[in-house]
Amino acid sequence: MVATKSDTESKEWDCHRLGFCTVSLVVEVVLIILFSLFVAYSDEAKSTNATAEAELGTHYPFFQDVNVMVFVGFGFLMTFLHKYGFSAVGYNFVISAFAIQMAILCTGLFERVYENSAEGPHPGHGFDEPLELSIVGMIKSLFAAAAVLISFGACLGKTTPTQLVVMTLFEIFFFSVNEMIAVFHFKAVDMGGSMVVHTFGAYFGLAVSRTISKSNVVPATSTEPKHEIAHKNDASKKTTDMFAMIGTLFLWMFWPSFNGALASDAQQQRVAINTFLSLAACACSAFIADSLMRPHHKFDMVSIQNATLAGGVAVGSAADLVIQPWGALLIGFIAGIISVVGYVYITPFLSKHMGLHDTCGVHNLHGMPGIMGGIAGAVSASMASPVSESGLYASDDRIASIFPARAPCQGNWTQANFNAAPCGLNASEQAAQQILALVVTVAIAIVAGIITGFIIKMPCFLPPGHSWAQWCKCGDGLKRDYWFDDVHYWEVPSDDEEDDSEVDEEGVKGTQVEDGKETVIELAEVNTAENDEAENTDTQ
Repeated sequence: MVATKSDTESKEWDCHRLGFCTVSLVVEVVLIILFSLFVAYSDEAKSTNATAEAELGTHYPFFQDVNVMVFVGFGFLMTFLHKYGFSAVGYNFVISAFAIQMAILCTGLFERVYENSAEGPHPGHGFDEPLELSIVGMIKSLFAAAAVLISFGACLGKTTPTQLVVMTLFEIFFFSVNEMIAVFHFKAVDMGGSMVVHTFGAYFGLAVSRTISKSNVVPATSTEPKHEIAHKNDASKKTTDMFAMIGTLFLWMFWPSFNGALASDAQQQRVAINTFLSLAACACSAFIADSLMRPHHKFDMVSIQNATLAGGVAVGSAADLVIQPWGALLIGFIAGIISVVGYVYITPFLSKHMGLHDTCGVHNLHGMPGIMGGIAGAVSASMASPVSESGLYASDDRIASIFPARAPCQGNWTQANFNAAPCGLNASEQAAQQILALVVTVAIAIVAGIITGFIIKMPCFLPPGHSWAQWCKCGDGLKRDYWFDDVHYWEVPSDDEEDDSEVDEEGVKGTQVEDGKETVIELAEVNTAENDEAENTDTQ
């Protein structure tokens, strides 16, 4: 019996989908082996004394709050696409689970590498002792997972499950390298992760997105200007926007815990106050700016779901610093406006002129506010002085507890030691270290994202019909026919198809970018040819 073409294609697709099982199984087995060799419980995890119980009581509530942000907040925030809900929540779940395991190993090993180079070989700082895992280490792994999810937002709907696992593997590696350089080598203070989490995750994801995809831009003609045609499935419904708003509210409520999870007891209250005030001001300014900038002065759920969170990102680096309540409000107010400006003007500009397709607008929520947070941290560091010098900090010792590099150099500290771990810095030198860490973070993120993008767009990670001829072209990855649709990798209930037909009749609302302005359009009318192609591929 000769197999038909459809039978052959179906088997090829089945084989392609099994690639996720193969890659994931190999990664998980390797992780288990590496954990057995290099990871052990910390003394606190093995003990039941008062110190261990105190650490658990202090950090476990923060651990759970960050857990909710990663698995519920980020997951539901990405469910706005009307045909990609299963993938948004499901992939968010699985790549976070992989990222946590990878981060425990990578961040721990790179910390050991740094300690060994900066302080010299001695027991506990090389690889002669296992990595000690505590509740603090689990929180750090969730921070790394958050960076991966931010990158996932930029690529949402344009990748296969296998690509996401591979992207996670490489991103955690580069994240750990960057964290070692920024936090341990430059001694930059970044309590809430404005730089190492949000900025890195955003620009890594944007670099990956531009490498594996590009906007569908129509050149200018004599009758109409250059504009973008939105994908038929790159749109939301009222129900999906409501689910995404649930994610927004979870993130908004728990963001103070994210920024303060690793703060000391004396700093945690200040972190909570600064973050909460920044978020409150940001929510207000986002609504104000959105009403002011949108056509007919109506609110847009895209901005409200995302820009209202920018204050938590922007205040991250300065969250534990003495910036005063009015300073926290000012940071949040500015962040909300910047984020809305990004959604209304900057994203359409980048899409039209650079071909950059940013599905969730991570540049507006995490990228620009993250850079703003890094700058705010540098400004705050430059003004950190004791009360005796008309400053806001109680003493030099208090400053040194917040900025480790401000502490005096100890013992026979050589220039080589200083290059590896700066010490004795003044306020302006600390501010310079903060800016240097920010610049290096952006550079590493973009370069690493481009490298990772070319790796994951290899045909072996893509469905049938992709060739090596496309691999070398920046922007050519997964074909647009397979974008933003659960049906290719999920069992979709039959009643969902009926819902889709109802949506098609009503006309799903989307946006067409023209001269930097977003115009509401009926996507069902725009991409008629593209719809027909997608229907043919869905039969697979």
